[in-house]
Amino acid sequence: MLDALRISPEEEVARIAGFITRHLNDAGYSRAVLGVSGGVDSALVAALCARALGPENVYGMLLPYATSNPQSAAHGRLVCEQLGIPHSLFEITPMAEPLMARDAAITSVRKGNIMSRCRMVVLFDQSAAWNGLVMGTGNRTEALLGYFTLYGDSACALRPIVHLYKCQVRALAVHLGLPEEVVAKAPSADLWAGQTDEGDLGFSYDEADQILYLLTEAGLSEQEAAQQGFDLSVVQAVKRRMERYAFKLREPAGLCTVAEARRKR
Repeated sequence: MLDALRISPEEEVARIAGFITRHLNDAGYSRAVLGVSGGVDSALVAALCARALGPENVYGMLLPYATSNPQSAAHGRLVCEQLGIPHSLFEITPMAEPLMARDAAITSVRKGNIMSRCRMVVLFDQSAAWNGLVMGTGNRTEALLGYFTLYGDSACALRPIVHLYKCQVRALAVHLGLPEEVVAKAPSADLWAGQTDEGDLGFSYDEADQILYLLTEAGLSEQEAAQQGFDLSVVQAVKRRMERYAFKLREPAGLCTVAEARRKR
C-alpha cells in the first residue's frame, strides 16, 4: 500500500466522531439511523456513530431482500449486538417485487437499484420515527468510481467516511475491533447471488485505492500512475470508470433564473 494512504487510526476515529457530533448538533439532532448491511463500511459507520453519540442513540436496520445471502443479516446483527445499538429487521421484498414484476426483461442491475432505493425509503421513514438523521455508508473509492445508486445508498444526511479509501476503512474497522468475519469477507452489495464489488468493477479495491489516489490527490497522468507499479490497462479502466460516472457526484443541473440570464446578456 502507498505510504500516503496510511493513517493514524485513533486520530482519525476521533476526527470523524467529532464531525458526526458537530453536524448533528448543528442540525438540532442527537440520534442517527443507518442500514447495517453486514459489510465493513456500514459496520464502521455504526461504530463511529456509537462512539460519537452513544450506542443508545444509534438505530441500525437490517434490510434483506428475498435473494439476499442470510449471512449478510447475520453479520449485520452481530455488529449491532457487539456495539449495543438498538436494531430491527425489515424485509423489503414486498416493497420491491411489484416494481420488478412490471417488466419481464428487467436486468439484475435494475433490480439492484430498486432494492437500494427501497432500503433508503425505509431508512428515511425510520429516521422520522426515531428523530434521527440518516447516515451514509459510502467510502471515497466507491464515490470516485460511481459505484453506488443515486437516491439509493447515496441518499443520506451525513457521509462520515466518504473521505476514506477502502483500505483505510478496513484499517479503522480493525482498530475498533469489529468482527473479523465482517472485516475480512469479500465486499458485496448483496444485490444478487454471487455478486461481489470487485467482480463488478473488474479490478481489486487494493488496486483501485492506490490508482485513485495517484490520479486524483497526487495529480499523476495514467502513464505516470502506471509507472508506480500498476498495469496500464487497469489504470485506464479505473480512469474510464471515474470519467463515465463523474456525473453522479454533481448536483443535478438547472438553469439560472430569467432575471439572472438577462443580466448576463
